[in-house]
Amino acid sequence: MSEDHQRGRHPHRHQQPPKQEPHQRKHEPALVRFARDYGWRAYAIPVLIVITGWVIMDLVVPSVGESSTSATSSSSTVVISSNPTISGKAQSDTTETAGPDPATFAPLDIPLNELPPGGDYAQHGDGTYREVGRPGVAAGEGKERVVRYAVEIENGVDTASIGGDDAFAAMIDATLTDPKGWTADPRFRFEHVAANDNPNMRIQLSSLDTTHKLCGNELGMETSCHHIEGTRVVLNHSRWVRGAVTFQGDLGSYRQYLVNHEVGHGIGYALHEACGGDGQLAPVMMQQSLSLNNSELHRIDPREVYPDDNATCKANPWPYPNPAAAKPGEKKR
Repeated sequence: MSEDHQRGRHPHRHQQPPKQEPHQRKHEPALVRFARDYGWRAYAIPVLIVITGWVIMDLVVPSVGESSTSATSSSSTVVISSNPTISGKAQSDTTETAGPDPATFAPLDIPLNELPPGGDYAQHGDGTYREVGRPGVAAGEGKERVVRYAVEIENGVDTASIGGDDAFAAMIDATLTDPKGWTADPRFRFEHVAANDNPNMRIQLSSLDTTHKLCGNELGMETSCHHIEGTRVVLNHSRWVRGAVTFQGDLGSYRQYLVNHEVGHGIGYALHEACGGDGQLAPVMMQQSLSLNNSELHRIDPREVYPDDNATCKANPWPYPNPAAAKPGEKKR
């Protein structure tokens, strides 16, 4: 057996060409040596360098149409053009108009016994009530009386149009704890308690029919009331939604007036009060839902306290509009 077979060699197979010596590679072009040494990486690296460059340029340099947006968002100072455009047209090409001014409109003229125009209200309810809001709010000193009130809404009354159940409760809390309210008198304190925590006053948003049943409707006008039985403050949903002409569309102030007026009856102010003179703020115990004029209120019910002197007050939702100058308790009946 030959030496090749003994060593496991196979002379008939092709042998790999001998590697080049270092002195031979020196005479090759640099690119050829680079390609042979790095293989596929020699082609991939330049491609990756180009792609990376594109990405960096796209992040650093905003494209056309995005430059103004990028500049604005990266700075806290916004520069307004001296000649802004609206819908692609120069502002000088548009007509400059002011918003509607209620002073230029004819005043709302509706009979005293009608509600102002506005949203829908509940005509019917089932006479039962659900508790709303979160107990815990409290204000006032309470030297003579602590009013523990619960807030409720009649089932069947939809409050979506007035912000929901919690919005109604929040308005009650904010009104009764405001420094311009009844807590300006140190005799009173108001505490919002749970409906099952022995409240001594229940403030209830009620449907039209339930309000008529509890308060009566001998005047033929939509009113609210303090119902002595159970010490219930019955707030008419129709008034809460529509307000009163006397407040000229200011629903927030009207709702605060409604709460303060009826709660005022509940804490001892049984009688109404007349307007003190032309242009003065109306007393909160004046029937402001119906009129701000003494003579008009006198014609509605001559048995009431209003003189026929034609004095007209300004709408006012607060017992003590200026708490610092208030003299609480002067007019307690």
